[in-house]
Amino acid sequence: MIINNWSLEPMPYLEDRRMPGWIPVHLIRRDFPILSERINGKQLVWLDNAATTQKPNCVINRLADFYRYENSNVHRGAHTLAARATDAYEDARKAAARFLHAKDSSEIVFVRGTTEAINLAARTYGSRQIGFGDELIITNLEHHANIVPWQQLCEEREAFLRVAPVDDTGQIILEEYEKLFCRRTKLVALTHVSNALGTVAPVKEMIRIAHSHGVKVLVDGAQAVSHLPVDVQDLDCDFYAFSGHKIYGPTGIGVLYGKGELLRELPPYQGGGNMIADVTFEKTRYQEAPARFEAGTGSIGDAAALGAALNYVDSIGMDRIARYEHELTEYAMKRLMTVPNLTPVGTAEAKTSILSFVIKNIPNETVGKALNEEGIAVRTGHHCAQPILRRFGLESTVRPSLAFYNTKEEIDQLVSVLARISRSCTV
Repeated sequence: MIINNWSLEPMPYLEDRRMPGWIPVHLIRRDFPILSERINGKQLVWLDNAATTQKPNCVINRLADFYRYENSNVHRGAHTLAARATDAYEDARKAAARFLHAKDSSEIVFVRGTTEAINLAARTYGSRQIGFGDELIITNLEHHANIVPWQQLCEEREAFLRVAPVDDTGQIILEEYEKLFCRRTKLVALTHVSNALGTVAPVKEMIRIAHSHGVKVLVDGAQAVSHLPVDVQDLDCDFYAFSGHKIYGPTGIGVLYGKGELLRELPPYQGGGNMIADVTFEKTRYQEAPARFEAGTGSIGDAAALGAALNYVDSIGMDRIARYEHELTEYAMKRLMTVPNLTPVGTAEAKTSILSFVIKNIPNETVGKALNEEGIAVRTGHHCAQPILRRFGLESTVRPSLAFYNTKEEIDQLVSVLARISRSCTV
């Protein structure tokens, strides 16, 4: 059991090298106190990880310890607690840079989450680069947070939003994507992993294609960071965004990575304290990046806890997590296919974590409520991704989603309840 382990040292119980993808899931589950919760008298089965992940003790303790021993505003304070808080905040920035393989921690901007990160990019880079008649490319897989900010910008600038289509499995059609580029294309914004289907987009190739046309790329990594190793230098993306709560950290904190040379050129996102170098009534000079994008008092304790979360998954190993979850996802997809009248939604070969489906003639809300009666938590609805669901003729799905603390036994419980629901409704 790991308590207050904020270092990158491997966990002792991971020394077993029997299989590259092996992790001691039943031991790891002890790190997550909420997994012992009982719902309707049943053991909680948390399969709503795409909405938010649960928090290990080291993250909970790190947040509590910040408020017990370090609470202060950061930077420029001439006292001990200010120094402690500043160290905690900047150490978290370094952890995020290390986790994403950024060149330097100055390429990490703290935000409230992926949504704010995308809006920041839209209102700084987008506002400078997008003009009348210009074009932006997104994909059919996008979360609303990677659609609406760009729509708003296009409406303001009288620009155009182009959409890369997907095939019947939910994978982006690269040939059609490349056809969208023209001399007016100024930006690509694309998801790394679809939150509705689990599709892993071919982002590295899509970034290569965009760069061959001289176009910058923003990647929405909200659903990728907890499931796949991410190396922003290898991807060569220009911006990468993610939320802390999707990767076992707190809500209200997230990251926008931007290449250093890009961030240095961008104007501030908001005005206020902390982001200024000097203010007179005639003129304001701004801090260098990333400080110029962090107006006001940040979520300091949440940042420290996010750093603990990133160190926690690093200590297990993202490669190890990815292999375990791949095996679990394949097992779950096969087991779901045994449920009568169940149709999976999203069957791309490159897929992770998301198990969306519908059951013929049974409302999705009915399925969700029946699962909750058995202590199984899933998400039902449109998942803030209405365009991709409508591509498949749907308004909503049932969406179980996996994390590395889930087990095959939990999948079996899910399938058993679904089979019972399907049989009872058929009769």
